[in-house]
Amino acid sequence: MTLPAPATFSDDWLSLREPADHRSRNMALEAELARHLEDVEEQRIVDLGAGSGSNLRALAPRLGLRQHWVLMDHDGSLAAAAHSRLKAFADTWREAGDTLVLILGAREIRVDFAIADLASNPAAPRAFAPHLVTASAFHDLVSANWCERFAQGMAGSDILVHAALICDGQDAWAPPHAADTAIAEGFRAHQGIDKGFGPALGPDAAQVLGAALARAGYEVGQAQSPWRLVPGDRALIQKLAAGTAAAAAESGRVDAATAQDWARHRAAAEACAIGHLDLLAVPRA
Repeated sequence: MTLPAPATFSDDWLSLREPADHRSRNMALEAELARHLEDVEEQRIVDLGAGSGSNLRALAPRLGLRQHWVLMDHDGSLAAAAHSRLKAFADTWREAGDTLVLILGAREIRVDFAIADLASNPAAPRAFAPHLVTASAFHDLVSANWCERFAQGMAGSDILVHAALICDGQDAWAPPHAADTAIAEGFRAHQGIDKGFGPALGPDAAQVLGAALARAGYEVGQAQSPWRLVPGDRALIQKLAAGTAAAAAESGRVDAATAQDWARHRAAAEACAIGHLDLLAVPRA
């Protein structure tokens, strides 16, 4: 049986969503994360499904003065985009062999890139002896079985686990539209399609991942991190409306005409809130 390749997202989409991602992340949870790492001289961090490096750009300024990141993804084509965007993000940079070294204020951030088949080996991050395994907008793509294998792969270690922007299904658009419920049901059905990691968890991901990590010996905390989009986010709203409608239609639960009408109205929405949760798991003493 041939399994689907893990989901791939274009750099254009990742760039478009990055401002909303960064302002939505839960700062209190990330401050707690930073406190757990504050005594580590060089913080080793593995970023799962790293894409173009958005998670690093959001989190690195809140962590220690010396960091060593491994950006792990199955899609090597995004590494070039990550190189370019990380260089622009830094105050200065240099290359040391295959390692990109970023200088950000007083911080020195070493960055390596790893191509990995996380679908078959959720424990792959342990090879880098990290203090922290993190991800952003990733875990709603994976299955319950993957979460269990990942959690067991982290069990017995001192590794912190941080997951930002896991969708939770608590979405709201304004003003209301007659097809809102049908579109939401179709979109949720589409979210469950196998993205290469088994049947995707979608809005159940934070609860399933948290429970798996708790069984593996972690104390788990969660906090809300919703997108709150306004007219200034028009390009993102339009892209989100089109993608949501297309997914609902592909599910077979909404006819094409209804989906198109909904997308047309939603492209001009006054506002929308897209629910997310952030998670922090700390090994029990």
